[in-house]
Amino acid sequence: MQLTKTKLDRDQRRELILDVAQSVFLEEGFANASMSVIAARLGGSKGTLYNYFKSKDELFIAYVERRCLWQDEIFAAPSAGETAQETLRRIGRAYLTRVLTDFNLRNFRLIAAEAERSPEIGQTFYEAGPRKGAERVAELLEGMAAAGDLDLDDPLECAHQFLGLVQNRYFKARLCNAIPELTQKQIEDEATLATRTFLRAFGKR
Repeated sequence: MQLTKTKLDRDQRRELILDVAQSVFLEEGFANASMSVIAARLGGSKGTLYNYFKSKDELFIAYVERRCLWQDEIFAAPSAGETAQETLRRIGRAYLTRVLTDFNLRNFRLIAAEAERSPEIGQTFYEAGPRKGAERVAELLEGMAAAGDLDLDDPLECAHQFLGLVQNRYFKARLCNAIPELTQKQIEDEATLATRTFLRAFGKR
């Protein structure tokens, strides 16, 4: 019983470290953030911090990986009775709602900036983020094709096409901070348009 409690405490402590580290990275940038500052905000010592993460780079990579966990929720399997069109629109809405927030884009800019210095960080983000997301969508599309709703040869290629349609109009403008966060109507309209365009190309005729 004690071992279970110890593990829970350690897991919870690790999550707390990542919460604090994320705040420091976003405020200071990776280069200016220090393990000393992170440890001070945690109310502990650098020694305790190094028990969890051997270096600032390792801590940053863990932060990057955690930033990608939201995909499990967004790319969930369709519920009973949900049509292919409804599933695609749901995914499109959820994707835009999550990806184009101010907070998410601040994290994206930070990670992209550090990828220039450390390709490993960029690779970690790509594998856990864009690639994993496309693979999850590909699985859903493959299921739709098996059910006779889609006509496609390469589910992964089509997944990239769909996600590209969803984010094409607004992502760069939001990334450059050229426009404010989208309204619910803009999100709904864009998800609907992307779904309609995708189904015109790959919907079963």
